[in-house]
Amino acid sequence: MAFREQLIHGPEGRVLEVATMGDPGGHTVFFHHGTPGSTKTMLAFESLAEDARLFFVTASRAGYGASSRREGRNVASVVGDTRFALDTLGRATYVSFGWSGGGPHALACAALDAPRCVKAVTLASVAPSDVDFDWSEGMGPENLEEFALAKEGGLAYETYMEASCNIMAEIDEDNVIELMTGLLAEADREVLGDDQAREIFATGISYGFAHDWRGYFDDNVAFLEPWGFDPSTIDVPVALYFGDADLMVPPAHGLWFADHLSTASPHRHAPDGHLSIYARHLDEVASDLASAFEAQC
Repeated sequence: MAFREQLIHGPEGRVLEVATMGDPGGHTVFFHHGTPGSTKTMLAFESLAEDARLFFVTASRAGYGASSRREGRNVASVVGDTRFALDTLGRATYVSFGWSGGGPHALACAALDAPRCVKAVTLASVAPSDVDFDWSEGMGPENLEEFALAKEGGLAYETYMEASCNIMAEIDEDNVIELMTGLLAEADREVLGDDQAREIFATGISYGFAHDWRGYFDDNVAFLEPWGFDPSTIDVPVALYFGDADLMVPPAHGLWFADHLSTASPHRHAPDGHLSIYARHLDEVASDLASAFEAQC
């Protein structure tokens, strides 16, 4: 299945790196990659796009890959870039599909771009940071250190992030498990036992730092600041996938969304982690994506 990338000159003269995959005659799914990530992360869903006859579109978020940085962006800022990419490609209605750090961005489209965005589907989405539970409890040691510094901000955090991103830029299929060991549940290690899955995961991360490290920095800042929308106001359907074994985004985040989104359909899979939540449930996710368009018929 053809995976095509292109650079478009988007809002404010910024460059936006866009990729497509799947059946152009199928319904549109806009994929929001994780944190960190890039257009190449979408390749993890190649079989899903093919089997469900869907047309996937994605973009490297501002500051990742070849996309220009947008300093000071919040989560809601992604909506303008999403619209611009879809307009450029001549695509109309779509499902907003986000994994991990892409989850809040998928929800932003559901909140601010309906009725064009007909549904959101999230995998292990991060919740707002001003929630009524310990936001970082249950995370692996790498995330605990990172977000503790992020909350303090300042030079120490920027120095840490630059050094961390320089390491992640060198991630490949041979070292990814070792470098991310504290964040990978056993179920995730099983997923990465597949050579192709491990290569796609590693490349999606490393390519995100092809030109700069600030996309990752800006994502983390945006998660800890006001998002620019209230998730509880979303009135299109939202499918939430999360696992109890997740060491990157613990299940409390998914449970919060389930309690605060009136349109939510939770899919809680106790044995799953951050990667296995999609790898083990592609058929289920495909059904959720396709059902959004069946409801329009």
